[in-house]
Amino acid sequence: MAWSTAQVARMSKVTSRTLRHYDEIGLLPPAWVGDNGYRYYEQEQLLRLQQILVLRELGLGLEAIGEIVRDGGDRVAALRMHHRWLLAERDRFDRLARTVSRTITDVEEGTTMTKTDHWFDGFDAATQEQLRQEARERWGPEVVDASAESTWQQGHGKEWTAMLTTLVAHLDADRTPQDPAVQATIDGHYRWIQAFWQPNRQSYAGLADVYADDPRFRANFDKTDPRLADYLRAAMKEYAQTELS
Repeated sequence: MAWSTAQVARMSKVTSRTLRHYDEIGLLPPAWVGDNGYRYYEQEQLLRLQQILVLRELGLGLEAIGEIVRDGGDRVAALRMHHRWLLAERDRFDRLARTVSRTITDVEEGTTMTKTDHWFDGFDAATQEQLRQEARERWGPEVVDASAESTWQQGHGKEWTAMLTTLVAHLDADRTPQDPAVQATIDGHYRWIQAFWQPNRQSYAGLADVYADDPRFRANFDKTDPRLADYLRAAMKEYAQTELS
């Protein structure tokens, strides 16, 4: 069975112009073109269009989407991966909604909040395992699986927040990430990390990028101080380059 461009546009709520554009850039060619010049789409193309729309909803650009949909991988496996992403996004927005709801209540009741309380919200076992799995994919299971249990479950949260407080003080004092005092703080962070796993130069610099680029971490850093994530990344990369191999 085949569907015309107009039919696909009605079903998917995507304009005919967008479908033509997807064809022009090689993202979604039709199954065939009739003698009258009309494009026709079959089930395979509809599945690809669904994949494109899902990835668009997840915030990916067309270039990145093109790389994903053209890789020739197993379609069911790809759909399962996208399903996991969507569930993770649903859960993330649920957590954000709960956080905002609590904040509204706190403000209405005049509750005094500290700058670091939010670091302890949402770090349940499932979230920790998700983060550990992402780390395994980045740096290999032999590194990550050698680590101890979750940082937060081990009771080291106070050390973490103390380091963040010190870094904000460095920022307020206009110290550069290369300043010896800042690097001494980062050395403390590196030694703290070693209680859980053993990063090398590459993986420690990679962790710096995760802190600054992963929306989950970035949001918490920004709530502590909007300058903090990029400052910590620069300081950690300096430490990785000068102290690690």
